[in-house]
Amino acid sequence: MSEIELVVDNFAGGGGASTGIEMAIGRSVDIAINHDPDAIAMHKVNHPTTRHYCEDVFDVNPKEATQGKPVALAWFSPDCKHFSKAKGGTPVSKKIRGLAWVAVRWAKAVKPRVIILENVEEFKSWGPLVKTEKGLYPDPAHKGETFEKFVSELESCGYVVEYKELRACDYGAPTTRKRFFLIARSDGQPIVWPEPTHGPKDTLEVLSKLKQPYHSAAECIDWSLPGNSIFNRKKPLAKNTMDRIARGLKKFVIDTPKPFVVRIGQTGFGGDRLSYSLDQPLTTITTKAEHCLVTPTIMVNNTGHTGSAVTDPLKTITTGGNQMLVQASWIKEDYSQSTGTAVEAPLGTVTAQSVHQGVMSAFLCKHYGGNYQGAGIDVRNPTDTITQVDHHALVEAFLIKYYGTDTGQSLEAPLHTIPTKDRFGLIRIENQDYQIVDITMRMLQPHELAKAQGLPEEYIIDRNPEGKRVSKAVQTARIGNMVVPQCAKALVQANLPELCENKNENRSA
Repeated sequence: MSEIELVVDNFAGGGGASTGIEMAIGRSVDIAINHDPDAIAMHKVNHPTTRHYCEDVFDVNPKEATQGKPVALAWFSPDCKHFSKAKGGTPVSKKIRGLAWVAVRWAKAVKPRVIILENVEEFKSWGPLVKTEKGLYPDPAHKGETFEKFVSELESCGYVVEYKELRACDYGAPTTRKRFFLIARSDGQPIVWPEPTHGPKDTLEVLSKLKQPYHSAAECIDWSLPGNSIFNRKKPLAKNTMDRIARGLKKFVIDTPKPFVVRIGQTGFGGDRLSYSLDQPLTTITTKAEHCLVTPTIMVNNTGHTGSAVTDPLKTITTGGNQMLVQASWIKEDYSQSTGTAVEAPLGTVTAQSVHQGVMSAFLCKHYGGNYQGAGIDVRNPTDTITQVDHHALVEAFLIKYYGTDTGQSLEAPLHTIPTKDRFGLIRIENQDYQIVDITMRMLQPHELAKAQGLPEEYIIDRNPEGKRVSKAVQTARIGNMVVPQCAKALVQANLPELCENKNENRSA
């Protein structure tokens, strides 16, 4: 029997790449290296059989770490912040930008058969820096020169090098995260780029079952978690936040012929809500908690009740110069027996004891910077990139069936006289008018972000190997820094099929 080849994960982080590799080969990676104790702790609790080095990658001697054993795969995911366009016009660090050189060090020292490097798309622009009064900045006159030298160094070590950008949602993750991947081989075998396995649900390839439909952001959301009303807060939401919510409501609820809807929970309007999946992937998950979930809920009241009298001032949400007025009135009926149904499906049986049907429509509001002018994300689609500080918020709009004669008004027209029962914020769905009665918003939680990043349900993110609880901030940062496992899995299966053939044997060993 030939000697077992090692698999090494440099910049292992919380274990995203290692998890994807394990999905492919059926066992944990042999060696994981990362300087961050929090990252190593998350990796260790999920990959206990791996040998961990909590050190700077340049402080680990490849020959000593591998102990003379051959290396099948060395994975590298160097810090991407000082290449990413998300960093904006701030100075960069030469040391951090130079972390990728450790791949050349491993190539020269132990010559892995396959090297895979992951980074942001801008990694190809790696070049010299120029010093200014504010610090070091990339020199536009020499853009990409260091990257070309990096590739040449690998080639001089006997490697064939190719690189390409891949989107995680194309391989089964619920995020659109796009990343640069470089593959270098020294074993004479061809470099193989995996074919996408998923696509938009309305494409011919999906309809003909040649591909699977994208996973959605909705599948990652825990619908049992309530949001907080955007009205009557002790500290009002910022104008930019309200503007984003308004744009999202207009695009994904008011102007959408078939808004996304789910049932409200068994405890009724305004209470806990059942967990239902949405049908499209989230956008990229980052290392900060910046994702918020916004969900409009539609209440169907067959008794004709339109809510309580308007006793509080209307709350104005502006989009440009237009106004959309939404009254946060309360529903007086008991909705504890409400079962709900999707607007596309027939209503459930209506009985004397249960005459109400409840549904909820949701979208994701994105909190990037003050200049972000988008409407957010339809939860039937994948999420954007998940970052170290989450920027997705869930917005929920609660509505009640409206039986009045007023059909609403144009957002551009002067406001009508406000009656004792609010008639603004009307939405028409399936030829029926509904009225918004409340809007809630909350940030996505770490366990939701983990699902959006493609981590398996059983992945442990909230405690370390000693059982100590991990803060939400640390959880979010580790998740946002992770490689999406589905990309690592696809690349390993395509380029190291011989390791994957022994998958069942590896698991039983």
